[in-house]
Amino acid sequence: MALKITDECINCDVCEPACPNEAISMGSEYYVIDPSRCTECVGHFDVPQCQSVCPVDCIPQDPAFVESKEELLAKFHQLEHQP
Repeated sequence: MALKITDECINCDVCEPACPNEAISMGSEYYVIDPSRCTECVGHFDVPQCQSVCPVDCIPQDPAFVESKEELLAKFHQLEHQP
């Protein structure tokens, strides 16, 4: 499952640099996560780094993008091989 940032985001800027897949960027009002790039850090870390550093706990799983660990790992491998 990809993650999403809710409107409780305080734009503290700690999640964006923590993302190894560059899936986080500034949206119109607060940070957003690109589900096509989010692997929940599978392939990089044991836990999602954005969730680890978020001071307001506003990064839940996104039920609109349900993926298994195997699918997340496949996405990780695909992203690693992109030029």
